Amino acid sequence: MTDSKVKDMSLAEFGRKELDLAEVEMPGLMNTRAEFGAKKPLQGVRIMGSLHMTIQTAVLIETLYELGADIRWCSCNIFSTQDHAAAAVVAKKTSKVFAWKGETLEEYWWCTVQALTWPDGKGPQMIVDDGGDATLLIHEGVKREKEFAESKKVPDPASTDNEEFKCILQIIKDSLKEDPQKWTKMAADMVGVSEETTTGVHRLYEMEKNGSLLFTAINVNDSCTKSKFDNLYGCKHSLPDGIMRATDVMLAGKTAVICGFGDVGKGSARAMQAAGARTIVTEIDPICALQASMEGFQVAKLEEVLSFGDIFITTTGNKGIIMYSHMEKMKNNAIVGNIGHFDNEIDLAGLMGAKGIVRQNIKPQVDRWVKPDGKGIIMLAEGRLLNLGCATGHPSFVMSCSFTNQAMAQLEIWANKDTKKFDKKVYILPKNLDEKVARLHLSHVGVSLTELSDEQAAYIGVPKEGPYKPEQYRY
Repeated sequence: MTDSKVKDMSLAEFGRKELDLAEVEMPGLMNTRAEFGAKKPLQGVRIMGSLHMTIQTAVLIETLYELGADIRWCSCNIFSTQDHAAAAVVAKKTSKVFAWKGETLEEYWWCTVQALTWPDGKGPQMIVDDGGDATLLIHEGVKREKEFAESKKVPDPASTDNEEFKCILQIIKDSLKEDPQKWTKMAADMVGVSEETTTGVHRLYEMEKNGSLLFTAINVNDSCTKSKFDNLYGCKHSLPDGIMRATDVMLAGKTAVICGFGDVGKGSARAMQAAGARTIVTEIDPICALQASMEGFQVAKLEEVLSFGDIFITTTGNKGIIMYSHMEKMKNNAIVGNIGHFDNEIDLAGLMGAKGIVRQNIKPQVDRWVKPDGKGIIMLAEGRLLNLGCATGHPSFVMSCSFTNQAMAQLEIWANKDTKKFDKKVYILPKNLDEKVARLHLSHVGVSLTELSDEQAAYIGVPKEGPYKPEQYRY
């Protein structure tokens, strides 16, 4: 079993300096350490993380370490690792890390297996997941091991056209030779998972619906202090950062097309608008479309804007949003990128396989694809998260909001492992914890909070100390 695998340990000192800066900007996590660190509520708990290995994630890792956890970590994206962050964590021995920027798909899934497997062969007791890949691998492993036990059927990687699923099937096929119960035993040890993002949460709800979810899950994404901060304000900051680092293009005066107007789309559209771009939104949801219109955005179909758009950004968490047939109609050097979770919003396979297409690599994670008509498409981060592939992702302060939710979720799951509070279902953190996460960040931005009087609290029927809004309230 490999101890750790990162790109360059000489970057550890640089990573530690950036970690020191980030800790000041992440008051939620630092307050979590102060409140719980001495008690070590996660003492000896095996926690695996599959989440972008960035400086901000390193602060989360070291918070879980301070709470007592035994940690192994990998990234959830082949381009998102910050190598100096990975090196800094390994150097301090706060976690085993298997991640580097620019992994192949095969390397990515190898890293996931390494992070899931402790030296004694055991798996994790809890997972911090982002996109659900670690959770998916365990569930697929259990499913295929059951098939193998019943019929000796072995997974066939050639049975799918999906390159990532080929890797998953190959991993399970290989593990059947070594231990035909590897994933089943791992699932039995699992207490729960906390999931970071929209796509991973969707997977979890689907598994709950069909009865296949094998352990408790907490949906961190829909905590208000995650979705209304990370997804909105984080993208508002990091989308233009990624585009400008990748291309040095002037945003003002351009026409930007934002596909989707959920929380990620809202932040993205507002960022482009604030930079001086004429911003057009595409939407399927009439409520989101009406919101966009009333905030001053034109709402149109993608097909209506292909010929004159300068920048096209997908934000939906869905698949097949921008296809090669769309790219064929775009103007020369139109920029195409994604800030939704996975890489299937943009039809990269169709682009790569198009007849007569020529790839010009400009620099890492920036490619100009020249079409047969001589016009080029500038593709960012191969259709994966451009803010992490081409820049450094969301800033520390907003990630403190998200990751404090992750820490709270891990504490909540573990504290209730024997209470039967949680079943094999998907849960959301209670509103009092959501409000606590917000409170932990207020002093850092100079907020003085007004307090209700006893009479005012009684008048609106809420506890004086909160929570202040009903569960159905939408912020």
